[in-house]
Amino acid sequence: MKRRFYIWILVLLLPAPAIAQEDLAINWLSFENLSDSLSQKPKKTLIFFHADWCVYCKKMQREVLTNPKVIAEINKHYYAVQLDVESTEEITFDGQVFANKSKEKRRGQYHELALLLGNRSGDLVLPTTIILDENFFIKERRFEYLHSKKLLTLLRKK
Repeated sequence: MKRRFYIWILVLLLPAPAIAQEDLAINWLSFENLSDSLSQKPKKTLIFFHADWCVYCKKMQREVLTNPKVIAEINKHYYAVQLDVESTEEITFDGQVFANKSKEKRRGQYHELALLLGNRSGDLVLPTTIILDENFFIKERRFEYLHSKKLLTLLRKK
């Protein structure tokens, strides 16, 4: 009985192993950092387009992109970038400058990069998830809410 008591005391007093930062959240890159990273070490890329008003985007950010299995898979095998499609910031990617023609963030005024990569038949449908191979060729484009299991299946596809 005494021995069990001492074991519990030791367990409680010993410091818990530190959880790696990469296990807590996706390592999101900016498009500028992505360009540098791809030139140094080619790797698959996940791009997630969202908007503040998009209910399913928020749900995906809250429930799917915080799932430990999804985080681990993305951080291990992918570069990850997310972009608010109504962002007004200028983005330099692959030697080109992309911007939103509107200088104010407004619904329906989309960033050029989002329109270039994430449109379907001329329209943006959100949320949009794009998976690219190591050579930056599109493997998958999904214009829908992806639950964790479905996203993991796409991420693990060869």
